[in-house]
Amino acid sequence: MAKAGTDRGRNNARRGPSPNRGGHRPRPKTLARHDDDGVHTMQDIDEPAPPPSVSAPEGAAPPAEGGTPGVDETHAKYEEVKRGNIHITQLQQMPVNDLHELARQEGLEDYTGLKKQDLIFRIIQTRVNRNGMMYGEGVLEILQDGFGFLRSPEYNYLPGPDDIYISPSQIRRFGLKTGHIVSGQIRPPKESERYFALLRVEAINYADPELVMEKTNFEDLTPLHPEERIILETTTQELNMRVVDLVTPIGKGQRMLIVAPPRTGKTVLLQKIANAISHNHPECHVIILLIDERPEEVTEMKRHTQAQVISSTFDEPASRHVQVAEMVIENARRLVEWGKDVVILLDSITRLARAHNTEMPHSGKILSGGIDANALQKPKRFFGAARNIEEGGSLTIIGTALVDTGSKMDEVIFEEFKGTGNSELHLDRRLVDKRVWPAIDIPASGTRKEELLLDPKELELVFRLRRVTSDMNPVEAMELLTARLSKVRTNREFLMTMNLA
Repeated sequence: MAKAGTDRGRNNARRGPSPNRGGHRPRPKTLARHDDDGVHTMQDIDEPAPPPSVSAPEGAAPPAEGGTPGVDETHAKYEEVKRGNIHITQLQQMPVNDLHELARQEGLEDYTGLKKQDLIFRIIQTRVNRNGMMYGEGVLEILQDGFGFLRSPEYNYLPGPDDIYISPSQIRRFGLKTGHIVSGQIRPPKESERYFALLRVEAINYADPELVMEKTNFEDLTPLHPEERIILETTTQELNMRVVDLVTPIGKGQRMLIVAPPRTGKTVLLQKIANAISHNHPECHVIILLIDERPEEVTEMKRHTQAQVISSTFDEPASRHVQVAEMVIENARRLVEWGKDVVILLDSITRLARAHNTEMPHSGKILSGGIDANALQKPKRFFGAARNIEEGGSLTIIGTALVDTGSKMDEVIFEEFKGTGNSELHLDRRLVDKRVWPAIDIPASGTRKEELLLDPKELELVFRLRRVTSDMNPVEAMELLTARLSKVRTNREFLMTMNLA
């Protein structure tokens, strides 16, 4: 394996000064690699050298008797990373009061006035200086200059002082891309540096780093129609999900649009869908992405769901909305490349399109409603990423589109996305006025290629149900359906005993 060349002058001239400059030069006759900014990268896999003599992280297994101490210790650290027991991640998940207590135990001074990220930075710096090493992880964001940072989903990928710097040579060495979950050993910043730096890449997406070279790019994977169904029915009393299961069945890889006027319960519906998927399909990684949302809605979603909640509230600039959405979709793409099933619940695609319209350089071609002709390109790329993958894995996106808001721009955005999904769920204001829940317009809702998700007998019974409800107005149809569903325990029992005449 050839060593990476280090042309410091050419690299600095090309990308400008690094945010994390180091001063030491590479030592001769060593297997350790050095990047352009003085940060160690992972050693050659063919001839692993023993790790430095430092204390092992908490919970790491001791070396086995008769084994090689260096190799066993490295394996123990790798297992530690795979289990997700990462010190810096644990700190980021702790409330501020617990961090204050921890800072007091660490002997820090003047910590009460610090922000959470600054406080974590001080705690980590103290621990690393005492123990000599620490483990960290995050989702990689590669910047235009070639280097990157490991951002924390706990802070909605917001840049902060506790981010971990990763050098261009490490990115090239492992073929890293934005969205990869990178774990490894970190070192504290030196005198001229501001960020912690990744010393060794121990795991990528909680697996061996060498496996990343074997993965196919997301764009080269083969998309298929959804074939494996996602069951939303949980309990007898949860009629909302039972109705959705009958009206618009969802499969892994679905691209679903929830068309919702204001105050029709779309946020509650998304919350119930997230809980149903987490309960029935624990193998799916569920992400709730809230764009331009109210802060109290974000808190409620975090407390009432088991999913990962990423948000950008309405008091943040449009650039933050765009950055958060890009990080979420890139992270989902990387997981799908590794064969994972990912579900993104987006609220809402209308506000995401508005943010892109604000941030996109104007082309001079303005559509009706004040939308730039190129503004919807990236939102469509986001929504279009949903697909079932033939080689394994899937990306399901369920997004809400706002209608009847009085805004011409919102209507144009909805029309642009109207034909892009393969499933639509329409909410009706008339049902809300009558206090009928869920406020679903049954005749207007449906799923393309639903015959791939339902068995022939179930499909025949669902067609029969639709023929009966098509002659009713939406309020009568939903009242009839919920009344009959409440009398039986499961949807299967309802279909087998259905007599709606």
